[in-house]
Order: sequence, then structure tokens, then C-alpha cells
Amino acid sequence: MTKEFKMHNMLDAITEQQWQVLLASSDTANFFQTKQALHFYKNVGLETFGFAIERGSKITALIAGIIQKEKGIKSTFTSRAIIYGGPVFSNDVTNTEVEELLEQVIKKMHKKAIYFEIRNLNDYSSYKDVFQKVGFEYVPHCNFHLDCRDEQAMRKRMSSSKLRQVKKSIKNGAEIIEAQNVDEVALYYTILHHLYTTKVKTPLPDLEFFQKMWESKTARFLLIHYQGEIIGGIVCPILSNKVIYEWFVCGKDGVYKNIYPSILATWAAMEYAYKNNIARFDFMGAGKPDQDYGVREFKSKFGGDLVEHGRFLYVAKPILYNIGKTAVKILKKTS
Repeated sequence: MTKEFKMHNMLDAITEQQWQVLLASSDTANFFQTKQALHFYKNVGLETFGFAIERGSKITALIAGIIQKEKGIKSTFTSRAIIYGGPVFSNDVTNTEVEELLEQVIKKMHKKAIYFEIRNLNDYSSYKDVFQKVGFEYVPHCNFHLDCRDEQAMRKRMSSSKLRQVKKSIKNGAEIIEAQNVDEVALYYTILHHLYTTKVKTPLPDLEFFQKMWESKTARFLLIHYQGEIIGGIVCPILSNKVIYEWFVCGKDGVYKNIYPSILATWAAMEYAYKNNIARFDFMGAGKPDQDYGVREFKSKFGGDLVEHGRFLYVAKPILYNIGKTAVKILKKTS
């Protein structure tokens, strides 16, 4: 039987219009599967990959990702394929097409990655059986989605303490600005780097990554300015008028009396969404549901809906994967 569709192993083979039509109509569209995001990754030197299925002249399924690995000794055990946001499926995609797409990713990329992780930002429950059929395990993971279409409703859903802290910060002189140059981006990065080094303790891209992000207009840099300096901010990619994302957020919290930069930075994205007719704010993750996670508690105070769209994990090299998990935990504790 002849297949009714064809596979593209390079996304350059599909047209800009085909890509845009898919994103405009799909319930699983997200910024990280756009041509702009893929171009940015290439521009900062990351290895990218992409596959798509075309039926007739229509793209029904698309997936794009990057190969990541840590430097030095960690590289041997940390090479992974990350698909941010999750694949994009047309609303009439078939299970056969989804299965073919996933199998192609595994077949073409398994030599380059110890494991594949799909970090879902939308609901893929209708396709869970197909993912599991080709070998992906579903891993529960939480997130918050916040409706930003009505400012008053948005304020009412926030906790009274967080809303009060936003008002206090503004009343006492803190202001929200957009980054005007790479120097401001560097000041923001210094705060972010300190946060990741002292508390988060997970890999953070270097300064050039953020500078190129700002220069290419890949994301909005909403910064908190107070007494002549940058004291916090948030980096927000945007998918047309659909979604604004919290990619990286930080602030010099507890340094200034009645100034709450991390909270004001989060509010900055919410306010930007409302003023620019962006329907939803995506907090991009709130940890595993069965584990205590302070960040989830923090994010819950802004009034979003808790969702559990999870992640899909495919382990291509189990021995290296298990060694890597142990090695990274040890190196993380000793770093």
C-alpha cells in the first residue's frame, strides 16, 4: 500500500507558508517549534534537528529539537535530544503519521543522544498511546497556564500578598522597562547567573546566548529598574497573540526594602500579555507532582491554572543513561 504522506528529514524542505498554516491552526502550537526558534538555536551554535510529515501540500506533524551536552567530563553522560514545547500536530493528524514521525526521530538521532526528552507545554493526552507504542515513557510534570485576556480578572486571581508586593514595588520606585542594549542584558545575566550558581544549580547558557537572543528579537527582555540599576527581569518568547512564556526569571530579592523584583518581573510578563492581546502566560514548568517544589508554590500565587501535561522520555542508551544520572547528581553536589 502506498503511503498517503511523505517524510521530511530537514525542515528546510517545507515552506514558510506551510509552517505558518500549521502553527496558526494547531492546538499544540508553541514558540519553541517555530522557524524563529530553530534559527536562533543554530545562530548560537547548537546542533538542531527537525522532521515533518506532509500530506498533500499540508504539514500534519512537525518536530524540532536540539542536542545538548555539558562540557568536560559530563559530556560523555549528558548528550540528550531536547524537544521544547512538544511536537506540533494538525487537528486532523492521524495516529499513523504521529507514529511515523516519532520513529523517524529515534531512527535518525539515536546515535547522537543517550535519551530523548519531550517537554510538553500543551495537552498530548490524545496521543499518549502512540508515544508509548514507539517506546516513549510518560513522566508526570506540572505547569501553570494563566489567562491574561482580562486584567481585572487576572488581578483577582492573584494572591493578595503577591498583588500587594507588586503595588509596593511600583509605589517605592521600581519600574518595568524593556532592555535597550546588550549592556542591560549583561546586567540581567549577572543576576540570573548568580541564581543558577547558588540555588538552581542546573546548566545555564552563557552570556552570548542571551545577547544574541536580544539582538535577534527572539524574546522580550522585561527588566526591573530601581535607583539607576537593573535588579531583576524576565525573558519571554512569544507565539503571535497566543502565548507568552516565562523562559528565565530572576531578581535581587531581599536586598531592597519593599521592592520585590522577581514578583514584579513575573507581573511584567502578565501585564505585557494583557496590553498586547496575548491570551495566555505559560510558566514553563512547575516540577514533578509527587515532589515538594518551592518554585511551584511561588508560581501558584499568580492565579494560573495548574496543569499536568507531563513529558515523554525515550532512553536510547540505558547503561549510559543510568551512569549519567548518578554522575551528574554527584557532580552537582560537589560543584
